[in-house]
Amino acid sequence: MSHDSKPNIVLVHGAWADGSSWSYVIENLQAEGHHVTAPQFPLTSLADDVGRLRHVLDLQDGPTVVAGHSYGGQVITALGTEAPNVVGLVYIAAFGIDEGESLGGLLSQGPPTPALEHQFVDDEGFVWLTEDDFVNHFASGVDPVKAKVMYATQQPLAGSALSDEMEVPAWKSLPSWYMVAQDDQAIPPDAERMFAERMGATTIEIPAGHLPMVSHSAEVANLIESAAKAVPVTA
Repeated sequence: MSHDSKPNIVLVHGAWADGSSWSYVIENLQAEGHHVTAPQFPLTSLADDVGRLRHVLDLQDGPTVVAGHSYGGQVITALGTEAPNVVGLVYIAAFGIDEGESLGGLLSQGPPTPALEHQFVDDEGFVWLTEDDFVNHFASGVDPVKAKVMYATQQPLAGSALSDEMEVPAWKSLPSWYMVAQDDQAIPPDAERMFAERMGATTIEIPAGHLPMVSHSAEVANLIESAAKAVPVTA
């Protein structure tokens, strides 16, 4: 392996976001000498997104740590038992669901969170967030000017991804790390704590909203870096 035997890092963005949401984290990880890839995911179906992740993983030379934010946690979890060069999973305010669960099923157990309260579905079956909910709740804690740019570039999520049931989750067989965002207004922090505890993840909590990789990028990079240091670098 090149790059001094450090694991590769692949970053998986969530719904209503894109790969650039990881920009500051990428800078930090590159400065530490990691080979980092933050692909764009189509969000057209869970299968399409997992397919894109497998495609990118096939291009990695050697062991790889995969980090997912929000719905990106669903994508990394859905790698299941077939993730040959993946050595660790990092969840950043992300869904870490178990076999037989779906995102929609979980979200319907309580009232809609402030970030998702006025989501709407277009004629093609894709889900969008309103500007107010996005800027003030989804991106709470992010500079409003930056939050409005992120709102303009939001990618909608196919509604079908909310009803897909998880098969055997990847975290059953891989070490995992979890960052709980204590002020999250999209995924309830208690749900994040439940995901982390259930998967036996090494867990940290930070006082951030739903986008810690934007508002607390150094802490996010540090957690991914600590995962990278803890995993074996020989496949």
